[in-house]
Amino acid sequence: MFHRTQDEDGRVVEMDNHEILEKIGQSDMVLAGLGEDFDGSAFLGKDERYLAGCGKLKEAGFRWLMPAWNEYCAEKSGNNSVETALERLGEILRGKNFFAVSVSTDSRAADLGRVVMPCGSWKMKQCTGGCGGALSEVTEQDRDRLWHFFEELYRGRLPEENPLSGACPQCGAALVLNNVYAENYDESGYLDQWGLYRKWLQGTLNRRLFVLELGVGMRFPSVVRWPFEKVAFFNQKAYFCRIHEKLYQLTKELSEKGCGISKNAIDWLGEL
Repeated sequence: MFHRTQDEDGRVVEMDNHEILEKIGQSDMVLAGLGEDFDGSAFLGKDERYLAGCGKLKEAGFRWLMPAWNEYCAEKSGNNSVETALERLGEILRGKNFFAVSVSTDSRAADLGRVVMPCGSWKMKQCTGGCGGALSEVTEQDRDRLWHFFEELYRGRLPEENPLSGACPQCGAALVLNNVYAENYDESGYLDQWGLYRKWLQGTLNRRLFVLELGVGMRFPSVVRWPFEKVAFFNQKAYFCRIHEKLYQLTKELSEKGCGISKNAIDWLGEL
C-alpha cells in the first residue's frame, strides 16, 4: 500500500509498505515504540458495556484494574486484532537486533522478548501504598478471580471486594495491580529492563537504525514520542517511521529522513 502524508510544514512525504519492510531488513538495529493503539481503544471504545465498566472502575478507585479489564473485554469481544498485530510485529523483528518500548499496558507486548514496559500491565501485584520490594506475580488464582470480577462488571454490577489475594509482606496492606493507574505506582518492576534498554540505545549511534513508532499518542510523550525523535535526529544513519491515525506528522528536522502514515497502527500491521 502506498502512503502519501505531510510533515508539520505541509511537506509531502511518500512511502509504501514494501519500502518500509525493505528498509527494516537493511537496518542494523530497530527501535520500536508501542503506543495506546495496542490497548485496543479502536474497537473497545465502541462497546457500551466496556465504557460503562471503565466509568464504574474510575468511580470506585479501581483504575488499577484497567489493563486487565481491557484484555478481558478484548477476549470477550472475540477481537484478536491486537494479538495478531503483535504477532506480525514479532515476525518483522525476528532476527533483528531490536528493542521495544511500550507505553501500552497490554501484557502480550512482553511476548516480543526484548521489551520494556514503563507503564506496567496486570501481570504483577504491588502494595497499595507502594512499598518498594513488595512486587509479586499475579497467580492463576488471581487471574480467575479477576475474570470472575469482570464477568459481574460486564453485566453492569461492580463487586465491592478486591479481586486480588494476599497482602503486602512489609506492611500488611492490600495488593493492587502494578501499573501506571495505581495511585502509588511502584516503578521498580521495570527499572532493570529500562537499564538494559538505555545500554542498548548507546550502541545505536552511527549504526543503520530504523525507528518504528506505532500508535504512540500524547499520553506519555516523554517516554517514547520525544525521545525517539531525538534518537533519530542525532543518528545520521537513522530512518524514522511514525504510524498514527491522527498524530502522524513528522517534525521539520525529520521530514527528509522518515515518513508519517495516517493509520491506526493495529490496522497497519494487519495489512503488512
